[in-house]
Amino acid sequence: QVQLVESGGGLVRAGGSLRLSCAASGISGSIFSINVMGWFRQSPGKLRELVALIQSGGTTNYADSVKGRFTISRDNAKNTVYLQMNSLKPEDTAVYYCHTNLRALGADYNYWGQGTQVTVSS
Repeated sequence: QVQLVESGGGLVRAGGSLRLSCAASGISGSIFSINVMGWFRQSPGKLRELVALIQSGGTTNYADSVKGRFTISRDNAKNTVYLQMNSLKPEDTAVYYCHTNLRALGADYNYWGQGTQVTVSS
């Protein structure tokens, strides 16, 4: 079984920082390899949007709204991806979801974490 477990969400004041972690289990020793890992977020009344991603080769991409403030990184040995969020704004308030796209035998598979709430107070 592949599972993604997020942690690190919480309540923070505007201008503060949080570090989200997403640990992927069930990949090491399996037939899966990671194409990409990333973070999405969704707030009430809004579509789920891509926040940041990191590809297997290390290339990163960020939503314009978080560029310069958020940093995505990974620990390959632990199959864990992190999202360092600095200079947080109230509009960053959302449920943040970890996502991975896996490759196995020429097919792609998508897995989602259950989400972690980030609330930024003004």
